[in-house]
Amino acid sequence: MGKFVTFTSRVVPLLANNIDTDQIIPARFLKVTDKKGLGDNLFYDWRYLPDGSPNPDFILNRPQTAGVQILLAGDNFGCGSSREHAPWALTGFGFKVVISTSFADIFKNNALKNGLLPIVVEPEIHQQLCNLVEINGALQLSIDLASQTVTLPGGTKFSFPIDEFSKTCLLNGVDELGYILRFEKAIKEYENNHNGK
Repeated sequence: MGKFVTFTSRVVPLLANNIDTDQIIPARFLKVTDKKGLGDNLFYDWRYLPDGSPNPDFILNRPQTAGVQILLAGDNFGCGSSREHAPWALTGFGFKVVISTSFADIFKNNALKNGLLPIVVEPEIHQQLCNLVEINGALQLSIDLASQTVTLPGGTKFSFPIDEFSKTCLLNGVDELGYILRFEKAIKEYENNHNGK
């Protein structure tokens, strides 16, 4: 995965609460072990009509949401069964950030391991964002992981929490194994110096 860099993007709201992983990526798409193409199946049962054609009423099918990288979600996003395919589908579609008042723990951990930043905000800030995006459908936010801040139009900022290890991995574009391999030389030196002792 690539390094997480500061970026600015429009926001797409999907404000239903308790959106579970089966809604994010239905179970019938979990047979694959390759991430390629999963973005096409994101929110499949909402994005497509029974005949397979795009649902014109679903927000991600509207032309103005093309290229959007920030999803503003309702509470308890990513609940339900554990499936790494959920963040794969979100990043495959192009999302880099999901903002919510809370995330299911397993989804949050899977997201952080796969280059997707879940930002938890207080309900008051969430409501402010909902109001802003309702007024301005082209609302843009700037995300700065290094300083853990989100900047609104006009310069107002708010901060968000993230554990230091996940932050380091995202900023360096590595997963847990990649992080450990950065210390491969030191590990080998330690093993050579302590072999059999």
